[in-house]
Amino acid sequence: MTFLYQLINGIQIGSIYALVALGYSMVYGIVMLINFAHGEIIMIGSYITWYVMSQMGLHPAIAILAAILFCALFGALIEKVAYKPLRKSERLSLLITAIGISLLLQNTAQLIFSANPRMFTNIFAGSIQIGSRQFSNATFVTIIVSVLIMIGLTLLVNKTKIGKAMRAVSEDNDAAQLMGINVNHTITFTFSLGSALAAVAAILYCCSYAQIQPTMGSMLGLKAFVAAVLGGIGSMPGAMIGGFCIGIAESLTKGYISSQLADAVVFGILIVVLLIKPTGILGRHISEKV
Repeated sequence: MTFLYQLINGIQIGSIYALVALGYSMVYGIVMLINFAHGEIIMIGSYITWYVMSQMGLHPAIAILAAILFCALFGALIEKVAYKPLRKSERLSLLITAIGISLLLQNTAQLIFSANPRMFTNIFAGSIQIGSRQFSNATFVTIIVSVLIMIGLTLLVNKTKIGKAMRAVSEDNDAAQLMGINVNHTITFTFSLGSALAAVAAILYCCSYAQIQPTMGSMLGLKAFVAAVLGGIGSMPGAMIGGFCIGIAESLTKGYISSQLADAVVFGILIVVLLIKPTGILGRHISEKV
């Protein structure tokens, strides 16, 4: 029963990592950028939800919708203001910009909300008894919502016009433009979609871990990045697999070894993957034209 408990908890947190890793993978697949500011979108989504519920007293459904819309628009704004002007620059310039945006958002949130943690009200209160263990409703809601979103995202990418445009831009930016695809619109949509997924992940995460603070997105974002690398950066199915693997590995480490070593195991997995198979589980080697 202990193994089942840790496994379900691992799938829960792995679902959240997978949602965030999808944002990393989609953006990297489109513009070859590791958006290290993605973790701060999670933090923003958490604060928006908290503010609408706790300070404005509105219904949780309105708070969730507000967080998703705000993060989607904010992700598009970051792309337009910070990344689009540097799209033709060296990748190092984009990487430094992403880190700068991350630090800017962290410190801005600290100025607005202070560094003190805020308590987040669990939207999905209650628990379910399985054997001798109790699982919170948030655990199963997280897993179900994440799986549904992943299925919906897969259908969007494979069956819709904008999804086909995303795949075309990912394969060859110039050729997609020659075929009449609006590359700028597609890139902006990808950033918005990834940021909306980060907002959903933020809400699900906060329902299980009831504290929010300006730096909360850093470690969560880094672990999701490890999940994206493990699954194969740029691969959406890989991001899902990587998220579940990292979540289960972290949970089992906490349950059977030590909670203090959980983060070390996660980043140890990153080192092993980079040494043995740098492209990840489902990643593919991309040869660059000289």
